[in-house]
Amino acid sequence: MTREKFEIEINTLKTFFELFCKDKHENLINKQVVLEYKNKKFTMNLSLCTTCHDAIAYSYQRLRECPHDIKPRCRTCPTPCYEKSRWKNTAKVMKYAAIKLSLSKVKKRITSIFSTQ
Repeated sequence: MTREKFEIEINTLKTFFELFCKDKHENLINKQVVLEYKNKKFTMNLSLCTTCHDAIAYSYQRLRECPHDIKPRCRTCPTPCYEKSRWKNTAKVMKYAAIKLSLSKVKKRITSIFSTQ
């Protein structure tokens, strides 16, 4: 996987986990995380609860260790590296955040249609 693809993946995870955690949990902690991939460092500021910090750290570790040159979607991967329970939790986070982001985009489009007339 290229550095650019890795950066896209970690930013997607960050966005999804922060959206999910902000809506579902309390006691969010701001934490700076430094990830290294192919001799490049990525610094991220995360605002998550302790449980979500642990979950995203696990996801980042799995992403760093992905053996595929062209990374497949995890759900269709021929050699899954997530533990089953952790995968189900991450899938729940991703599904919730994807639906919420999609709905907010639709809402913006509808609002813009009616505000221009």
